[in-house]
Amino acid sequence: MRILIAEDDLASRKYLDKLLSPYGECDLTVNGIEAVEAFMMAWDMGTPYDLICLDIMMPKVDGLQALQAIRDLEKQKGVSEENKARVIMITALHDAEYVHHSFDKGCEAYAAKPVNAEKLIEVMRQLGLEV
Repeated sequence: MRILIAEDDLASRKYLDKLLSPYGECDLTVNGIEAVEAFMMAWDMGTPYDLICLDIMMPKVDGLQALQAIRDLEKQKGVSEENKARVIMITALHDAEYVHHSFDKGCEAYAAKPVNAEKLIEVMRQLGLEV
């Protein structure tokens, strides 16, 4: 499984990398611009991501903007629903509006910080990912 982690907080980024690396190859980015660039590069190389973990609050381009760009790119490339990357939004914000916006933009799941490892793995299973 190929995993993209977009998280500006170093401790959170390292935690997610350590948690998810046993399940697949993890690439790390620190903002939404890098996340979209990594997504496009993976597609161009023929190795798209299966799972993308996006922090909502990141500098330059936030997670919601990155999610919208990723979903737009998938649509342009004609990616079918079953082949789209599974996206889990991750944030310290406990604001229902952000949750609704995340699902409106096309995420499959939402995790609040601090991320509970067992719950995250269970969500990955529910999304049909190999864990």
